[in-house]
Amino acid sequence: MTIKLKNLIIILLLTFIVLNLNFIPTAFATDTVNAQKIFSVQCAGCHINGSNIIRRGKNLKLKALKKYHMDSIEAISSIVTNGKNNMPAYEDRLSKQEIQDLSAYVLEQAEKGWR
Repeated sequence: MTIKLKNLIIILLLTFIVLNLNFIPTAFATDTVNAQKIFSVQCAGCHINGSNIIRRGKNLKLKALKKYHMDSIEAISSIVTNGKNNMPAYEDRLSKQEIQDLSAYVLEQAEKGWR
């Protein structure tokens, strides 16, 4: 092979790799199975199927998350970590990674309508 052909192949391969990295879904970065278990144990007592048995309007449905500006992983992580009003803080019970996974799970479920 000539040097030009080798360089062309290298450039094509690198381009392919870079383009594929941009299309990796963020769900791969989270442990959704573990997040579902954490939600079942830690959250479902008050938030079964995304509802809220304490304050009905402050549920985990997408409409409510948007209304209260909680429709991002960062916002959900903050409230899970620090708590707010009737919701306790979980920073002493869950690791940062578990909180991130749980927040991604909640947002994903909200986007799916909790089905």
